[in-house]
Amino acid sequence: MSREVRVRFAPSPTGPLHIGGVRTALYNYLFAKKMGGKFLLRIEDTDQGRFVPGAEGYIQESLEWLGIAPEESPWNPGSVGPYRQSERKEMYMQYALDLIEKGHAYYAFDTAEELEAMRERLTAARVVQPQYNGITRTQMKNSLTLPAEEVKARLESGEPYVIRVKIPLKEDVRLNDLIRGWVMVHSSTLDDKVLMKSDGMPTYHLANIVDDHLMGITHVIRGEEWLPSAPLHVLLYQFFGWEDTMPQFAHLPLLLKPDGNGKLSKRDGDKLGFPVFPLNWTDPFSGEKSPGFREQGYLPDAFLNFLAFLGWNPGDDREIFSLDELVDAFSIDRIGKSGTKFDIAKAKWYNEQYLRTKPDSVLVEFLTTSAQMEDIEIPLEKAFAIISLVRDRVTFPAELWKESRFVMVAPTEFDQDVVAKRWNEDAMKVLGGYAEALDGFTGTFDAVNAKSLLESTAEAEGIKLGKVMQAVRLAVTGMGGGPDLMEVFAILGPAEVAKRIRFALETLTKVD
Repeated sequence: MSREVRVRFAPSPTGPLHIGGVRTALYNYLFAKKMGGKFLLRIEDTDQGRFVPGAEGYIQESLEWLGIAPEESPWNPGSVGPYRQSERKEMYMQYALDLIEKGHAYYAFDTAEELEAMRERLTAARVVQPQYNGITRTQMKNSLTLPAEEVKARLESGEPYVIRVKIPLKEDVRLNDLIRGWVMVHSSTLDDKVLMKSDGMPTYHLANIVDDHLMGITHVIRGEEWLPSAPLHVLLYQFFGWEDTMPQFAHLPLLLKPDGNGKLSKRDGDKLGFPVFPLNWTDPFSGEKSPGFREQGYLPDAFLNFLAFLGWNPGDDREIFSLDELVDAFSIDRIGKSGTKFDIAKAKWYNEQYLRTKPDSVLVEFLTTSAQMEDIEIPLEKAFAIISLVRDRVTFPAELWKESRFVMVAPTEFDQDVVAKRWNEDAMKVLGGYAEALDGFTGTFDAVNAKSLLESTAEAEGIKLGKVMQAVRLAVTGMGGGPDLMEVFAILGPAEVAKRIRFALETLTKVD
């Protein structure tokens, strides 16, 4: 292709950005970067009745969080703006009128009642898909059936009307989809879609084609749900005489529910306990709150890597890719045709992999930030020691603190299941002896020496250490499981370990 590659992501500001929309944006971004082209964002807000305050800002913040911000957008305009369709309103009518002049569109004056009566007649006649098309338009109130003088009078009187495309009666419409191959549809199956609504705003079909042409879009990469509209869009390019610059189409497979039975929805996420939006969202009308991947602790680079594999694969066994590596590896011909099951377990796996490769300094920041929310300050040296203890045990940043909080906050309660199973006279003997040994300990209290001292204490009592080890953990951490206990002791120091043991001996003896 001799032209510069230009792709666009064109969401509507009707609510939060669904994960499927995020994937569409990502694939557009990857393709543009791979081809040395431009990634644009256009807000398609022609349906003002569905406009939701805050939705546009949500889209912007989502893409910026993920690091795939467009080069051109409403908030970073280029030379082909405006980038909101509502701000381009005046230009669309001239293109609709041009189609009327060329005989490819017409005025329609039918009322809602007349349209409903038409559908009822067709339904009664057992027509499977009642629609306004090449046959039924001959029976309706439009500029193809009314005398020219009457059409002119109706327009001059201000009577409401729409402009409809005039679909040819017998024509094969073909397009070569980059993912699905050749698609052919007979025009008899298409209806005369509305291009301009009675409020003077264009429909998606007209605005989409005009804007893509004027913005120099070379490839349209969008969801599978738009595939049925593609033949109409091909016809519009032909009607306008823009066939030579018509973009290539690629319709992405659906994101499916985890069981593969249908398209993934917000309801599925709510039911199964995972988000379907990139960021938290609060509905401005109902106040309903929906969770986001960011706030649940997903890292943007891990989330992007996960998203990229929902429908695409690199052709080998690699799974971990940086954004630059995704750009290098990406190709449209590696996108599958069939829908992809959404697997939240895989998303968590990616987050684990990325979290574990973060530098200790980054993880320390996560840890200390969480601790500060409880007004707890962790000394820097101790914070680094804690990270080495728990970094391989977590999936989300917040778990660093959750898994290690006991280091900074001595337990006041104890896991009662472990108490019932493991707290006994042998455990108390070993713990009592260990606390005394710790009082007189001198030298370096590292994990090796902490364990050696514990082993010698148990041996002196004639008790096998393995039988009481879980009780020892219980006394110091309050729990029956966790990271390497001797490393925990080394971080706490002998005085703190002895103090916690004595508290447990006193508390659990009283409980018993």
